[in-house]
Amino acid sequence: MSFFPDRVGKVVAMVAAGLLAAGCAEYNESGLPGSSASIARNQIMWVNEEAGTLGYRRLQRQSENYPDLVLFVGKHGSPDFMAETADRSRLYFILYYLEKRRAFACRTLAGGERSVEFSGPYPITDKEYETLDGFRKREGR
Repeated sequence: MSFFPDRVGKVVAMVAAGLLAAGCAEYNESGLPGSSASIARNQIMWVNEEAGTLGYRRLQRQSENYPDLVLFVGKHGSPDFMAETADRSRLYFILYYLEKRRAFACRTLAGGERSVEFSGPYPITDKEYETLDGFRKREGR
């Protein structure tokens, strides 16, 4: 009886488990159908930590990727809503702050840099406010 096959089997299993775990993390950001990145794309998402909303999870994930976003949220607070979209080279976000009735537009820099450019604040129209506030009230029940 040789231990070599058992040891090889354990090593192969450990390597496979590591690759699967890494693959799951990459899948969520892959943009493939069903991934959180694809679900978030072209959506306005409610950001609520207590409810663990998709918007909250996406804000957390994007904050891990973009330190400038952490600094911005530290200064302005967590937004009530976040919109996310992308093209081939950049991600775009809109952060909505309902209480102050303003929004900020953000875009990542091209070339894979981890920096974000911010512009605004821009006023939120009455219609935008009513729509987002209504959604927040419905979801908060």
